[in-house]
Amino acid sequence: MNVYAWIVLVALIGEFVLSVVTSVLNVRAMSPTVPDEFRSTYDDDAYARSQAYTRTQSWFGLVQGLVSLATLLAFWRFGGFGWLDASCRAFGFGPVPTGLLFVGALLASSTVIGLPFRLYATFVIEERFGFNRTTPRTFALDLVKGLALGAVLGGTLLALLLFLFDSTGPVAWIWCWAVTTAFTVAAQFLAPTWIMPLFNTFSPLEKTELKQALVDYARSTHFPLDDIFVVDGSRRSAKANAFFTGFGSRKRIGLFDTLIARHTTPELVAVVAHEVGHYKRGHMLKGLALGVAHTGALFFLLSRFLEQPGLFRAFAVSEPSVYAGMVFFGLLFTPIDLVLSVVVNLFSRKHEFEADAFAAETTGTVEPMVTALTKLSADSLSNLTPHPLQVFLHHSHPPVLRRIAALRALGSAPSS
Repeated sequence: MNVYAWIVLVALIGEFVLSVVTSVLNVRAMSPTVPDEFRSTYDDDAYARSQAYTRTQSWFGLVQGLVSLATLLAFWRFGGFGWLDASCRAFGFGPVPTGLLFVGALLASSTVIGLPFRLYATFVIEERFGFNRTTPRTFALDLVKGLALGAVLGGTLLALLLFLFDSTGPVAWIWCWAVTTAFTVAAQFLAPTWIMPLFNTFSPLEKTELKQALVDYARSTHFPLDDIFVVDGSRRSAKANAFFTGFGSRKRIGLFDTLIARHTTPELVAVVAHEVGHYKRGHMLKGLALGVAHTGALFFLLSRFLEQPGLFRAFAVSEPSVYAGMVFFGLLFTPIDLVLSVVVNLFSRKHEFEADAFAAETTGTVEPMVTALTKLSADSLSNLTPHPLQVFLHHSHPPVLRRIAALRALGSAPSS
């Protein structure tokens, strides 16, 4: 084993050990008593169920992670990467088709290995805790659609990247950065109209008291809110959600039917105000800019590591190639990717506080947002007291009690 192999091995095992430590701490940090903010929402039985849900998800995630790690290490140890590379090259195709075969085979294998876990999570865990509404037919259709979409969009992008690295020389990373950025931006425009409707039905919100309240709020904040849709989330889960997506004329706010069924009009206005806050505070553009910068750095580093024969020897691949280099660089990048994800989550949590504050300021009250958060947390059996390390490493949203405390502080602050 050379230095690259040791770095990857230590990174993979270290990441799993960190996940074990974090999960154990997170389970132990659960408070045995219901927090004061939730006493009117949770009874003792419901609170016990929420803690059981957290424990079940934690242990299930560790088992899944262990199987994934063991499979990867075994495939690596017994020369799987070298064997797969030789098998793909044996067809005699050029570098682009060969690369698509190589990466496609790895992704297909990962999907097959992960399928039992997806089935168990959906039809056993989510079913046990009363969330699952996905039928086997819907599950199968979602799987097929997701694979087809990944093959078309992901395959097209990968083919372009392989072609550019093979044909544009030292500046290939810049071309790849530009193409990937174009894909990312295009997806923001295409997703609301063409991609998301493949999985859910978007029905325009009918002219009701709720729609009028949302339109009035949008006008008060000078936000063009022409497209408000009800999403049939109840086809798959009892959990509720809301989201904002798209840019320009493609902006779209989606409210899950489960959300509308359980919340009052003021609470739903507050939820939409939160989503509008993300737009008004420029969070989507900031996230996009951060992603573009991240992508550029990745391609620059990738271009340097593709020139290192030792990286390929570490995985028993005799002939260097761009497609194999992408896979191996992804494994080598594991510790740096963890650090970057922590930074992204830090900004994301900050943005959630800002969007909450925007909702409180523009609606003139904090209570609807507070009650919406308590209901959403209770309905999804959220862990109300996660360990700080779990939050630091993995949470894109702040703990709900911190969000409520921040809203309460806004509500008690003297008006200027």
